[in-house]
Amino acid sequence: MGQSETVPGGTVRHALTLVRDTIPPLHPGGRPVIGAVAAAALGLRALRGRGTFAALAVTAGVAAFFRAPHRTTPRRAGIAVAPADGTVSLVDVAEPPADLVALGLPPGPRPRVSVFLSVYDVHVQRVPVDGQVRAVEHTPGGYLSADLPAASDTNARTAAWVHGTDGHDLVVLQIAGLVARRIVCDVAPGDEVRAGDVYGLIRFGSRVDLLLPPGSTIHVEPGQRAVGGETVLADLPEPGPR
Repeated sequence: MGQSETVPGGTVRHALTLVRDTIPPLHPGGRPVIGAVAAAALGLRALRGRGTFAALAVTAGVAAFFRAPHRTTPRRAGIAVAPADGTVSLVDVAEPPADLVALGLPPGPRPRVSVFLSVYDVHVQRVPVDGQVRAVEHTPGGYLSADLPAASDTNARTAAWVHGTDGHDLVVLQIAGLVARRIVCDVAPGDEVRAGDVYGLIRFGSRVDLLLPPGSTIHVEPGQRAVGGETVLADLPEPGPR
């Protein structure tokens, strides 16, 4: 008798836990957009007297853009993880942003890995290493297709400089694209961050560049898929000065 009374409740709680773990949380930056779309869709359904399924489907589809799924980030030292989900579009060398150099970031060319986010990818950005945010700078610009190399220099973008706990300096660039018109960056200078933390969002499809310390060993190739917060993009060189 006792078992029959307790098992159903336990089963329900277990089912709810599975649902909670399966449905990813949403980034707060998406809530106004989801709310506006839901209100418009349900308002249209009220006027027309039908279309409940379509209203729910549109709202769910928009909500999917802002999902921030749980990720298991490798915790070993000396690595940099992917700052975004998407396709590696470019592996090359690039100069760091001039505005960050003016604030003290060491100048000179750095290895760069670019990840292109399609409209189907997760749109949140994640911190690549444990450390402290030294600076965040936004640069207005255009809206070229984000998969073009020139997008790093001409498109609207936000650059975050992270000084790793091992002494290395890395830069994450959130770059707007043809469709993306809104960059959200939730960190500020002085913030302590951990690899894999969600720190930003780009709506809706874009590109994220990671500028690594000179001497880093990159482990990905163009065309490879990256999983934000999980894929190891590079091994960092021996610890630098703290």
